[in-house]
Amino acid sequence: MRGLKKVEQVKEITTEELKKRLEQNEELELIDVREDEEVEEGIIPGAKHIRMNDIPAHIDAFDKDKEYIFICRSGRRSENVCYYLQEQGYKVRNMVGGMLEWEGETTKK
Repeated sequence: MRGLKKVEQVKEITTEELKKRLEQNEELELIDVREDEEVEEGIIPGAKHIRMNDIPAHIDAFDKDKEYIFICRSGRRSENVCYYLQEQGYKVRNMVGGMLEWEGETTKK
């Protein structure tokens, strides 16, 4: 097993924690990685939409000094994005449960 890099666990945030932080007007970097038709159903206000498959092409838009919270439908795709960006040296957090568990405000795109 020598030579294998240990994969660091991705930090998580619950939908309740995120909702509280937004209600306290915290400035957060939210990235929604769902597909266009999913985002049309509603997106968390202030979130940027970058489809999961487009993340590598937009990697230069991320700042290594900021923490980004990634969002998808259930939390699985956003977790994969988090692992990818974490390996590149970015600070990331995955919203567990995704939009399926989000009970806060959404806006139409």
